[in-house]
Amino acid sequence: MDLAEQLRNIGIENISSSPSQMYCYCTDASQIRGMPECVVRPQNTEQVSDIVKFANDNGIPLVARGAGTGMAGGAVAIKGGIVLDMSGMDRIISVEVENLQVLVEPGVVHSKLNEVLKPHGFFFPPDPGSSEMCTLGGLIGNNGSGMRSVKYGTTRHYVLDLEVVMADGSIIHTGSKTLKSITGYDLTGLMVGSEGTLGIITKALLKIHPLPKARSVMLASFETAEMAGEAVVRTLASGIVPSACEILDSTTIQALKSYDPQLDLSNAGAILLFEVDGTSGAVREGIETIKEVCSSLSFHTKAAEDTAEAERIWSARRMVGAAISRIDPKRTRVYVGEDIGVPIKEIPVMLSHIHKISEESGIPIMIYGHIGDGNLHTGMAIDLLDSAQMETVNKIADRIHRTAIMLGGTVSAEHGIGAARAEYVRMEKGNALDVMSAIKKALDPKGILNPGKMGV
Repeated sequence: MDLAEQLRNIGIENISSSPSQMYCYCTDASQIRGMPECVVRPQNTEQVSDIVKFANDNGIPLVARGAGTGMAGGAVAIKGGIVLDMSGMDRIISVEVENLQVLVEPGVVHSKLNEVLKPHGFFFPPDPGSSEMCTLGGLIGNNGSGMRSVKYGTTRHYVLDLEVVMADGSIIHTGSKTLKSITGYDLTGLMVGSEGTLGIITKALLKIHPLPKARSVMLASFETAEMAGEAVVRTLASGIVPSACEILDSTTIQALKSYDPQLDLSNAGAILLFEVDGTSGAVREGIETIKEVCSSLSFHTKAAEDTAEAERIWSARRMVGAAISRIDPKRTRVYVGEDIGVPIKEIPVMLSHIHKISEESGIPIMIYGHIGDGNLHTGMAIDLLDSAQMETVNKIADRIHRTAIMLGGTVSAEHGIGAARAEYVRMEKGNALDVMSAIKKALDPKGILNPGKMGV
């Protein structure tokens, strides 16, 4: 009896197991591959509990998956078994503006939540580039953040309580409806960023924030990316905290201009995008302060004239990952070494290292990302049929990861560890990995939950 039939025998429905359907679930946006035996699409917490208990009783690997937009193989069944497609659990259960919170299921798409909140005058601040596709469960599982994390922080800061199905099928709540609580261990914090290795999230109580009254965007152009990095250091040291601070290097700029020739972007070594929000007066003051701080380093600054222009700029920024293919249509973007983070003052040094690695390897590296919190994304495109090029970019990624760690940084600031970066966890965390492994063993003794991920 195959696995799908066993699940049907215990009353589980919405199961797929044909090879063509399994192929659709064998990867995410990364180069990691793994074929599941079947995919199950639960509709409620009780069904998830039944499936998890069955998997645990029979020692079957189980991987929770949302929209499959991850870039580290986190939702890929590298050990086979069951993929739990959570995208059907997509209800926004309640919006409680009075309590500054919403209750959602994990399959809710990020942008949909903010569409629902906007008429209430509120928003959910984490702002991933994949907002139109990614689900909140995946965002929580990876502690994602995005472009406004400089001011508003990461997803972790907005999770009040989680309903979680544990490895044995039992159901727990990790937090509270209150905005703060210190009762017991921080199980909510433990689950956020655990990538489905400790439990399956079935509901999330999230804190929401009032929409700012005003926003403005300013572009500053620099001769080199290193000068842009220094401008970021000086801006943050001045006491101004922009709501977003993004970098586009020269390769990225050319890719975007090829993608949208109407974009008014300078031919610069790098451009910084600063967003300031708050009251109208605070926004004006913030933009002027940033201009003043950048004046000795930047050769050109320009503020968006209106909301439409600002939105056009942000829309272009969201398309950076796809735009790299416009540089050479014969090449495909590969997601390796693309999510490092370094301390703020080390940003210029890290940028210099990346340029050196690019020159020595002969592979163009596109640099963009949330530079305001030290998070840099590096994009490379290769001919996927050329195995030598793939070997080269993997070596480049290894150098980028090791350099970030050497500078006191991280190999993943928001995209997750998954299977792609598992080998670096020991290097970055040292013997703290042993503590992580002990927690994993205690909560998932049979190792069924997303096995082979995060180095545990």
